[in-house]
Amino acid sequence: MTVLTRSNRANAQANAHPWPPNHPDVKTGRIGVLLVNLGTPDGHDKANMRRYLAEFLSDKRVIEWPRAIWYPILYGIVLNTRPKKSGHAYAAIWNNEKNESPLRTFTRSQAEKLQASLGEFETVIADWGMRYGQPSIESRLNGLKEQGCERIVVFPLYPQYSATTTATVNDKAFEALMKMRWMPAIRTVPPYHDDPVYIDALAVSIEKHLAGLDFTPEKVLASYHGIPVSYFNKGDPYHCHCAKTTRLLNERLGWPEGRLMMTFQSRFGPEEWLQPYTDKTVEKLAKEGVKSVAVFNPGFVSDCLETLEEIAIGAGDIFHEAGGENFTHIPCLNDSEEGMAVIEAAVRRELAGWV
Repeated sequence: MTVLTRSNRANAQANAHPWPPNHPDVKTGRIGVLLVNLGTPDGHDKANMRRYLAEFLSDKRVIEWPRAIWYPILYGIVLNTRPKKSGHAYAAIWNNEKNESPLRTFTRSQAEKLQASLGEFETVIADWGMRYGQPSIESRLNGLKEQGCERIVVFPLYPQYSATTTATVNDKAFEALMKMRWMPAIRTVPPYHDDPVYIDALAVSIEKHLAGLDFTPEKVLASYHGIPVSYFNKGDPYHCHCAKTTRLLNERLGWPEGRLMMTFQSRFGPEEWLQPYTDKTVEKLAKEGVKSVAVFNPGFVSDCLETLEEIAIGAGDIFHEAGGENFTHIPCLNDSEEGMAVIEAAVRRELAGWV
């Protein structure tokens, strides 16, 4: 029989549990960049649409009504009627080859192209996620951390700041950090509505598109996603950011006053939203005798339901039905050379001092 003295007992414990502990699987020393867009359902069937809309419309940043008032409406009416309608809209623009929404296709491509453009930095890993739907912000932050990212740049892909977009992405990112024992350092990309690289990219994109048309648009609409006027009155800077983007873009294009118009789309519910409304404007222009119109979406980094179905299809139909003749939708920057230049410029600026 072996008698354990205090000394050899301590030695046995030390050998069984060496200090400091050895964690061979822990990776460190890398830097992550997470591109985050609004979100997408996994499919356009009723179940997927309901799941996606429930997450989106439950966000207190998006719908600020008291929950006691909003939830009976959401779960009693909206989620029983809107999934079918939204599903039909998604079906019209769905990427059937990849069986996913265009937003997912473009956001993935943006992350892949960003990774390639940052090739000189061996420690940088670019990834992508969605505020609503999959892949979630939390899952991608965890994924980057598992790959050894001790520092992460979170990039909400919204040029103009709003609490309904940029802020809710940041909320979700920091909620994910709250669950971590070992948090990475975080930087969030600020709005870039007046960044010269962004303004120039929009201008080049517009000029290229218009040069390929067989008509000249009399009016060009910069259509931004709207927000309720009450949010603006509470201090949301979104309208001001949109107005500055439009003004700087018009100066860069050198167009006469009145050709470029700022409008707002995608209103929801009974509240008054930022005006003028895009759908009402294209209808009014057609009835006033304007025959040719172009619309683009400077607040959207990638083409999605709101640009492809609501504008390219829906607004075009409204214009033609009201007597207009020529309508064109100018694509978002997406993963084009101009679009990637904007993303890369913002990321390199935020990586300064880390790489």
